[in-house]
Amino acid sequence: MKIKLGLLYGGKSAEHRVSLQTALAVTKALDLTKFEVNPIYITDSGEWVRGGQLEGPAENVKALELSTAGNTISPVALNRELFPTQKTNEEQTIDVIFPLLHGPNGEDGTVQGLLELMNIPYVGNGVLSSSAGMDKVFMKNLFAVAGLKQAKYVSFIRKEWERKKEELSGEIEEKLGYPCFVKPANLGSSVGISKCRNREELVVACAEAFQFDRKVIVEEGIVGREIEIGILGNDDPECSVAGEIAPKKDFYDYTAKYEDGNTELIIPADITEEQYETLKVDAIRAFKAIDGAGLVRADFFLTEDGEFLINEVNTMPGFTPFSMFPLLWQNTGVSYPELIERLVGLALERHEEKQQIKHTF
Repeated sequence: MKIKLGLLYGGKSAEHRVSLQTALAVTKALDLTKFEVNPIYITDSGEWVRGGQLEGPAENVKALELSTAGNTISPVALNRELFPTQKTNEEQTIDVIFPLLHGPNGEDGTVQGLLELMNIPYVGNGVLSSSAGMDKVFMKNLFAVAGLKQAKYVSFIRKEWERKKEELSGEIEEKLGYPCFVKPANLGSSVGISKCRNREELVVACAEAFQFDRKVIVEEGIVGREIEIGILGNDDPECSVAGEIAPKKDFYDYTAKYEDGNTELIIPADITEEQYETLKVDAIRAFKAIDGAGLVRADFFLTEDGEFLINEVNTMPGFTPFSMFPLLWQNTGVSYPELIERLVGLALERHEEKQQIKHTF
């Protein structure tokens, strides 16, 4: 029997376009002899739109931008409204949702909480791990508790910056120095990130970052190589080979990731076996620090002294066939279609485990 899979994509987020690219790639990779695929599109204004069951891969991104005319649904009645002309029963409900959402309102635990309340299995990280993995400040606090080495950082909210701009600028200069990186605390895909070399650039960068979030994090600039590793699993996670990001620009920004391709991905990374073993230990420690499930990409700096510093984890990494996470697993022996199937299997496994929890006594 085919697995009824709901592809949830789009989203009210600055990473809406990235999500559409991911969804397009997944529709092309899914084996329709194994899956019945139901597209569920979230517009950039937050409306949920039901699509008809896919008979084949989507032709392009435009085909996935479903019309809201007569097709909007209430997310709190997701399973029922996907089959509005039929009498809903257990056989007609979705078996599992694959949230192909990046950024706030999708990767941050909000959608995961909704699916938990409806008791629908879903691919990937749960509420806590998703929200902790999205908020860079909380993520780094958890890493510190787990004993992971990382760059120094300062964080503040918009009102603090408006009231104490000079004081906070001085603290950043004293604690971090230049160059430093300014980032929205809750966003990915390098959106809103700036490299600063002086106070003037710092002020401009904070104004830019505050357009995307009410909280900003400023990190010290680290001289080192950018090394990434994929993690797959639930309670017994395993690691992929390591890869290296070699941007030809000043840093790995949104344009380099998704538009001009002006970046080299080196897989496997040129590191020693001993360094790889250290990297795996730290990556699993980071995965467990956020209580990860399904998939995570862990990003590190390898300093000139040969020390790994964790930068961040991404709980829904870029997922096109040309993105780092699938490429890492492809070079580990797991093809893109197989990776999707394994993630669906992990989702069903985690959901089954949750059903064993008692809610009465």
